Amino acid sequence: MSALWIANISVSDPVQFAEYSKRAGPAIAKHGGVFLARGGAHVQLEGREWPRNVVVRFESLEAAQACYHSSDYQEAISYARDASQRQLVIVEECA
Repeated sequence: MSALWIANISVSDPVQFAEYSKRAGPAIAKHGGVFLARGGAHVQLEGREWPRNVVVRFESLEAAQACYHSSDYQEAISYARDASQRQLVIVEECA
């Protein structure tokens, strides 16, 4: 069953975060991830406002987790840690 990687992000250092973005896209694609939304317009209806929202589809929950834990994605995320606040969840899609 496919899964969605949903990230909510607030960027504090755009220059350093750009390095994350440059590296994360290829790492995610390498693991089969397909971007469905990447920081576009949004409407916040409940909860905390996050300026940037990203949704990526993977073939499975396991594939999304494998991407996150991969060395190439971990290298990418090292650029985001001090440049942003993030929350990330992976959810299975409905059948």
